[in-house]
Amino acid sequence: MSLRIATWNVNSLRRRLDHLARFCAAENPDVVCLQETKVTDEDFPHEAVSALGFRHVLRHGQKGTNGVAILSRQPFEAEENLSWCDRDDRRHACVRLAGGLEIHDFYVPAGGDKPDPEANDKFAHKLQFLDEMTAWAKERLPGRKAVLVGDLNVAPLETDVWNHKRLVRSVGHTPTESERMAGLHAAAALIDAPRRFVPPDQPLYTWWGYRFREAYQKNYGWRLDHVLVTPALGDAIKDCRVVKDTRAWDQPSDHVPVVLDLD
Repeated sequence: MSLRIATWNVNSLRRRLDHLARFCAAENPDVVCLQETKVTDEDFPHEAVSALGFRHVLRHGQKGTNGVAILSRQPFEAEENLSWCDRDDRRHACVRLAGGLEIHDFYVPAGGDKPDPEANDKFAHKLQFLDEMTAWAKERLPGRKAVLVGDLNVAPLETDVWNHKRLVRSVGHTPTESERMAGLHAAAALIDAPRRFVPPDQPLYTWWGYRFREAYQKNYGWRLDHVLVTPALGDAIKDCRVVKDTRAWDQPSDHVPVVLDLD
């Protein structure tokens, strides 16, 4: 059975409903994992989502910040939301589909502006979150058929940012964060699915910030959004690609979707 899974930090679901509809019409995903939904569970736009064909929804949100949701055309056999770093800040959701396939949707803290955990509580939170994810992955994922997706807020490779030398001391691309991403991969031998199709020596981006107006036009990008797959699904990976055109739409999210095809 083929399955198309998309991940997208929409930076406010209700603001991007038209974009979600446009994307789904073009790409026809079976499952969409969203981050930064910025909406409480009570105010989640179920009607609009159902109209797109997603009858099965796990939402885990809060007002104005964070929040994740998994939209599916297939029913869930199980649902789960975990809290991290002793905070209920709505950064993870998990579902299990028929056949035992687990899909984990993560939104890792951005980490603030200063890459110093002693001086910056936000960066300390991010590092703790990544450490907890790694320990969790080592215990939970080996031997399972699982896909881990989301905005992990780390661009680990030199080619995951538009200028490594300039950005190596910037939060999101520091050696400390890259080492933690490598540790996460190693914890369950996770496969970096997009890099199967775009070699590690080639640039690959999923985020173009708002601060510099021409970031997208000049391709000043970062790869912050990831698709990681356990070895049990390695042979099922048929394609994984970035849908970058959404960044050029009117009032876009600063992130673009990543689409995984499994067969």
